[in-house]
Amino acid sequence: MTTELILKTIPKVLLHDHLDGGLRPQTIIELADEIKYKKLPTKDPIELGEWFHRGANKGNLVEYLQGFEHTTAVMQTKESLIRVAYEMMEDMKKDGVVYVETRFAPALHLEKGLYLEDTVKAVLEGLEKGKEDFGVGYGLILCGMRNMKNSLEIAELAVNFRRQGVVGFDLAGEEGGYPPKKHIDAFQFIQRANFNITIHAGEAFGKESIWQAIQWCGAHRIGHATRLIEDIVLDNEGNVVAFGDLAQYVLDKRIPLEICLLSNVHTGAVDKIENHPFGIFYREKFRVTLNTDDRLMSDTTMTKEFMTAVKYFNLNFDDFEKITINSMKSAFIPYKERLHYIYNVIKPGYQKMREQILSFNNIKGENEKVIQ
Repeated sequence: MTTELILKTIPKVLLHDHLDGGLRPQTIIELADEIKYKKLPTKDPIELGEWFHRGANKGNLVEYLQGFEHTTAVMQTKESLIRVAYEMMEDMKKDGVVYVETRFAPALHLEKGLYLEDTVKAVLEGLEKGKEDFGVGYGLILCGMRNMKNSLEIAELAVNFRRQGVVGFDLAGEEGGYPPKKHIDAFQFIQRANFNITIHAGEAFGKESIWQAIQWCGAHRIGHATRLIEDIVLDNEGNVVAFGDLAQYVLDKRIPLEICLLSNVHTGAVDKIENHPFGIFYREKFRVTLNTDDRLMSDTTMTKEFMTAVKYFNLNFDDFEKITINSMKSAFIPYKERLHYIYNVIKPGYQKMREQILSFNNIKGENEKVIQ
């Protein structure tokens, strides 16, 4: 029993995952063949996966987003959307994820004649079939794009599908030059409908982006929030001296932060993992969650994100249980459903693994103990 196997087996909750950022390379190749898409750099699945990761690992968000041209290009039919959503659920099952909120931008999937409603129905069909076959719970978040002017239409679409599996509305895309308050009508519509908001903020732009997302747009969760560290004063040893008003507000109001460790390095939000503010956020009791962001582009899984947290931030078994429960508390599904996952899935799953670890460590002795 290895630490990696333990982390793969324990129940995990994923709140920040992009559907078009997590395709299997083989699926991209097959879908490209079906629609005669000729722009892929290679038809070898291993090489293609490496190409996406290499292209994303450039240290800035604009270049990171370029690979999405290819993934969205092969997601333009109902069949392709159903397949990608279904396979994502299978991949979640293999990674030990018990509940996932995935997101996509319907406006990016209309090139072959689909309507906005068609894209949402297709993705939900794939997710529902995946839930039936793999037992993974899900919620779907619809993304408006910062550089598009139809965010209100997407917000209305999200609310229209709230009874069929859509759980919230997001604003995604390049941050610089596209502040969230430019989409204020969409967010006010969501608020009036008593619905859920998460916003990408504080990844490629500073703490002002986070402030706008919360105070102008009413965000219930923040995607990334890496630059919130700009509102925290540290001493030379990295200990917190004082919180600014924004950081204090986020902490006090328990606003969940959707942390994505590996992609934050790839997009340049941080220069290297060990400098990621996640460690400070977690130590100071912010409500942090761990997420994958774009599994294909960042060559990651929830298990890999957890392993990264062990290596660089010394997290232990109890820490992961706490973070997983934090994530489930922060999900956009009804309260009773969240409680179901916490008390009937997550806590029993961790307790079962805790007993297995104890048994293993008793057999193996001090030198071969695994994560506790």
